[in-house]
Amino acid sequence: MEYISIIFIALVAIEHIYILVLEMFLWHKPRTQKVFGIKRDDVETTKVLAANQGLYNGFLAAGLIWGLAHPNPVMATQIQLFFICCVLVAALYGGMTVKKSILIVQGLPALLALASLLLL
Repeated sequence: MEYISIIFIALVAIEHIYILVLEMFLWHKPRTQKVFGIKRDDVETTKVLAANQGLYNGFLAAGLIWGLAHPNPVMATQIQLFFICCVLVAALYGGMTVKKSILIVQGLPALLALASLLLL
């Protein structure tokens, strides 16, 4: 089960790095606008907010990677639990306030990671 939780945690971290890139560096691209449902006219007025969100997604990814890399297994699990719960809270809030699909795209992988961590 340990390898499964490592895989799920890594996937969630990679997903948040991808979101960081979209929000911080590719906000003006049509594909990014489609992913986030942003109208072309709103790109300029929302780019600073998106970059800020991207930075926070990067912090989530960094925390998960820190948890994967920590040499003490007990501390590593605690770090992973904290950051995966942060991802879940963000997914729940985003799913309720922005777009329901966030519950699936961000919430489901985080939930699977949490379940695999708790079953260790």
